[in-house]
Amino acid sequence: MDKLKKAKPNILVIGDLMLDHYLWGSCERISPEAPVQIVDIAKETTVLGGAGNVINNLVTLGANVSVSGVIGDDENGKELSIMLKGIGVKSDELIIQTDRKTSKKSRVIAISQQVLRYDRESKDAISEESVAKVLNSLEKTLFLYDAIIFSDYGKGVLTETLCQGVIQKAKAMGKMVLVDPKGSDYSKYKGAYLLTPNKKEAALATKIDINSDEALQNALLKLKNECDLGISMITLSEDGIAIFDDKVKRFPTVAKEVYDVTGAGDTVIASIAYSLSAGQSIEESCKFANLAAGVVVGKIGSATVTLDEIEEYEATLHKSSSDAHIKSFVEIDKIISRCKENGKKVVFTNGCFDILHVGHVKYLQIAKSFGDILIVGLNSDESVSRLKGPTRPVNPAEDRAYILAALEAVDYVVPFTEDTPYELIKMLSPDILVKGGDYEGKEVVGTEFSGELRLVDFVDGKSTTTTIQKIQGKLC
Repeated sequence: MDKLKKAKPNILVIGDLMLDHYLWGSCERISPEAPVQIVDIAKETTVLGGAGNVINNLVTLGANVSVSGVIGDDENGKELSIMLKGIGVKSDELIIQTDRKTSKKSRVIAISQQVLRYDRESKDAISEESVAKVLNSLEKTLFLYDAIIFSDYGKGVLTETLCQGVIQKAKAMGKMVLVDPKGSDYSKYKGAYLLTPNKKEAALATKIDINSDEALQNALLKLKNECDLGISMITLSEDGIAIFDDKVKRFPTVAKEVYDVTGAGDTVIASIAYSLSAGQSIEESCKFANLAAGVVVGKIGSATVTLDEIEEYEATLHKSSSDAHIKSFVEIDKIISRCKENGKKVVFTNGCFDILHVGHVKYLQIAKSFGDILIVGLNSDESVSRLKGPTRPVNPAEDRAYILAALEAVDYVVPFTEDTPYELIKMLSPDILVKGGDYEGKEVVGTEFSGELRLVDFVDGKSTTTTIQKIQGKLC
């Protein structure tokens, strides 16, 4: 993740830009004029739609994003341009076609239900003049980008001439073109690095019923050969992602909770483009995209994802290295703030954890059961020596932190240098503070900053001191 966080790839999105407009209200009666609902509108919201959701995901991941395409000379086009600039997207490559309507989809929502949608848009192919303007503009800037994304919603921007013009120019410069395709004829995308159809879309395009591993392989091969792709890919919803490079490889999904799959495809292509542009392999990029999608489907509505959210999500799955679970005060403060915003219950405990034994593990497992996120404060070597004597610790802080972070029950380890974790608890304000049963009736540091104190009994006969004595032969 550190490599991805340091990357600031330049990515160009070309596609069908639109506005998603929502009218929110309540409905309490039927119109006397016709058997239709009367919706009393309380508020209106407008967000970027279509290719705009890919753009939003790239922005939240941290990419430098530019956009190219064609919009109309209308109020919707002006509003769209202002919204793009508002999130820091470069829109100098946008071409205005005067006889075209900028897409705007308006939805009437009453009592959390969509009761009506009406569209204003042009769906015919953009003019040859507009195609030429787009290609001429990109002739001067294409070398700046690490990757190009085609986000096709079938609204006429991504014509065959435009697609092939961009693909050929990009290939000549060694640039990747990634495509979220539309329709059943993928010939206009020939020569792209990869496409990201889902299983239904791939079945329609290849005319292969993808109902077995063999059928999946045949579909991947057909797409790769007929479209002359660098990598053939099919997204498989809850089953993850499949690719064909030199052989079929599958990357299972890592979603824990699925609330809404809206926009997950946009997140997948954005995260794959980001990861590849940062120098990651296609295998690493697929795993990254699965993590990103796992975060997004756990949200409501078309959603975006950040690198921090992905890192935190990966930590909860315990699929990352131990290093990723060891955090500084500054890092853990940001992480826990986001966790609390998402309604997660935070549990905190601390200790020396010098020689890890079964008593420690059972204690930590019980602590984790009290909430969603378990943070372990770890005494530094100096503080352990002050508390336990000059012969301790046996293991240095780096080793103790790494071993703790590898435990499934532990989400994050935070080393501290003081004798007590007072400042750390004050900063985190955990929902639950956990200490050993030997603190019964004693004052516990940090309780004033915690929602609740819980005591957990230790396992009889299991302690670091006992382990050390056994090693020294005193209890043989």
